[in-house]
Amino acid sequence: MSEHLLSVSGSPHVHSGESVKKIMWSVVVALMPAFLVSVFYFGLPVIIITATSVASCLLFEYLIQRFLLKGECTLSDGSAVITGLLLAFNVPANLPLGIVILGALVAIGIGKMAFGGLGKNPFNPALVARVFLLISFPVQMTTWPKAQPIWHFAQMDAITGPTPLGLLKEGVKAGQPVASIMHSADMPSYVDMLLGQMGGSFGEVSAAAILIGAIFLLCRKVITWHIPVAFIGSAFVFSGIFYLIDPTIYANPCFHILSGGLMLGACFMATDMVTSPTSPWGMIIFGCGCGILTIIIRMFGAYPEGCSFAILIMNALVPLINKGFKPKLFGTQKIKN
Repeated sequence: MSEHLLSVSGSPHVHSGESVKKIMWSVVVALMPAFLVSVFYFGLPVIIITATSVASCLLFEYLIQRFLLKGECTLSDGSAVITGLLLAFNVPANLPLGIVILGALVAIGIGKMAFGGLGKNPFNPALVARVFLLISFPVQMTTWPKAQPIWHFAQMDAITGPTPLGLLKEGVKAGQPVASIMHSADMPSYVDMLLGQMGGSFGEVSAAAILIGAIFLLCRKVITWHIPVAFIGSAFVFSGIFYLIDPTIYANPCFHILSGGLMLGACFMATDMVTSPTSPWGMIIFGCGCGILTIIIRMFGAYPEGCSFAILIMNALVPLINKGFKPKLFGTQKIKN
């Protein structure tokens, strides 16, 4: 009789054709347009830093799994590669390699493996490392090489310049009206911001390349529209309110969307499956929180950029969001009294 018994496993019972490995490598492919644009504008240092970051993340994950956790090696799933890529995308193209390696150790050792590995970390590992490096090495992490076509790469180490957000922050502090700051010689045009010819962490400079990657992920159904649209939309609306109140000290919404790491954060870091909510409404609340906090930090905080801090703060709130916005269980029916 026992041979006719059914084995019942826990839900879910319906699976897609996707796997963790396929999803992770899809994200790697989606990051390639931004990587290629970065190479075009910042040259060989982008390749060196990216290779160092990825190799270091792979090495540290292997060593921790092999000698500390003593578990199965999971390097082939691609998650360490993504962490290495995103960490590299969040640093300047002239950052010393020793700092990059330290950042990889923090990302893998503290941000990911300290919590048990993939699927258990509450915070985005690459952002944990970026914030650690920003606090520990503020000068190196805020010295930006000037973006220029690849045929000028020999001059990259000698030429540095400010980021658009840095120009805005310093100009407003000095009492300059925003209109004059926007028309200064160092401020890039919106077209330059869209294409990537501006200072900043090299993976965040081209909004167009990031959007191409995000559209690819949406078409592959690796991510949904909820977090990117809520993130970008809330940042646009919130910054637009302040711009309408006083355009002499607050920049217009388009500037905030195209500058800094907002596009990269909204499309590739806030959408991390492990550290973001599971329900559609939860994702929207999460994205709105990220967008509003980013603008608050930019406008009123000490740092010109606030995207990394905003995402990490909202990562901490994900358990509460998941609890408050639980999806309706399949097969349930509301009973009226």
